[in-house]
Amino acid sequence: MTSKVTYLGGLRTENVHIKSNNSFLTDAPLDNNGKGEAFSPTDTVATGLASCMITVMGIKAQDMGVDMTGTTAEVTKTMASDPRRISKIKVVLNFPFESDAKTRTILERTANTCPVHYSLHPDIEKDITFNWK
Repeated sequence: MTSKVTYLGGLRTENVHIKSNNSFLTDAPLDNNGKGEAFSPTDTVATGLASCMITVMGIKAQDMGVDMTGTTAEVTKTMASDPRRISKIKVVLNFPFESDAKTRTILERTANTCPVHYSLHPDIEKDITFNWK
């Protein structure tokens, strides 16, 4: 088992990672009858894309002797209706270090082949920007 999700009432869930016992809450968003006091489930999907991209880049960067500490991703999720779904995820990656063109190309290709990227439905538009120092 990977995780356990418990419905707490009030359109809120508690999500526990079994191995580490780390947890986070989700709420239904304001535009869907919720309080919007925590990530929504679709927020976690969009954020998961950025987190996965940075993680696989970090693995590759480590192999290349590149320190990615301080790299950030700004995530914007766009919803569509009928049916309600994620229609677009915009990720802006900001790198606080300088690198050569070869390193940038390798890391960008690595990011665009992360498991979450491949797992998302092809109808979800993925708008990815890489901002290098």
